[in-house]
Amino acid sequence: MTAEGPYIFAGTSNEPLARAICDHLGVPLRPTRIERFSNGTLRVQLGESVRNKDVYIIQSLTSPVHRHMMQMLMMLDIAHMGDAARVTAVIPYYSYGRSDKKDAPRISITAKLVANLIQTAGADRAIAMALHSAQTHGFFEVPLDHLTALRVIADHYKKQDLTDTVVVSPDVGYAKQATKLAYALQLPLAVGSKVRLGDSEVEIATVLGSGGPTPKRAIVIDDEIATGGTMFEIVQAMSQQGVEKFSLACTHGLFTGNAIERLNALSCVDEIVCTDTVYAPHAIKGLRKLRIESVAPVIGEAIRCNHEGRSVGELFAFWTEDMPPESWFG
Repeated sequence: MTAEGPYIFAGTSNEPLARAICDHLGVPLRPTRIERFSNGTLRVQLGESVRNKDVYIIQSLTSPVHRHMMQMLMMLDIAHMGDAARVTAVIPYYSYGRSDKKDAPRISITAKLVANLIQTAGADRAIAMALHSAQTHGFFEVPLDHLTALRVIADHYKKQDLTDTVVVSPDVGYAKQATKLAYALQLPLAVGSKVRLGDSEVEIATVLGSGGPTPKRAIVIDDEIATGGTMFEIVQAMSQQGVEKFSLACTHGLFTGNAIERLNALSCVDEIVCTDTVYAPHAIKGLRKLRIESVAPVIGEAIRCNHEGRSVGELFAFWTEDMPPESWFG
């Protein structure tokens, strides 16, 4: 790519991923100056002119979520008001994706609210990775490229001996994505009966499989690991069924609360696999069995396709090798 390729800026939430994306594309990460005043407000300045440029703002909505969200909104507004030719919000982790329905009286569907804010701030389109539910895609009234990290995760496991292994989804909500991974790895699938009791407490009473003898190893896949409660419960439930070893996998590795202590205590877990959509140095330091796979090539190619006016459908060509057509984009 030339110097007049995409103009990429990043907030402070995940600069290592932003730099990896730029390295993949062969373009510089443009400078951004961010100050925080004593009264808690922010001052943001893009370090270069964006007039008539194709601008991409990279920001994961991680803790502190609202500070990082405000950074992103201000950067989008600056690019829009600076007469950029096009402004794209690149959101590796969309934290409010879980607030995607009205499941109690007098609450906000915040996933929709934040999507509206991104559009109002000046985004002409968006790129996101592994939203919590497919319906969140519909909350955006600008074009959205909804990317998946399953190809990256599948490539990790294809290097291993998968004899006597099963892929497990903790609940039916993620079963469709887990099915794709199971199909790609040519493994059976099991699904847990998760019931969420609170932010960090879940209950999994049963795990339903496809029949046959109990496998020795399970790959448990979910969209994110936050407090680790879901993974802890599924490991406990399947250990009682005779499973001996576990690999825990997710796209977004948050590892909040006492997740590190909880997961480190599981001696039957031989690895924890996540991607770099979330920058979590505390987990890198504290989780002994953590393996991080990068989604920089996936996001980078989405940016390249958008910049060159090409379809991003080719990013999912991986699935055509292993899956029937009706499953590619489900």
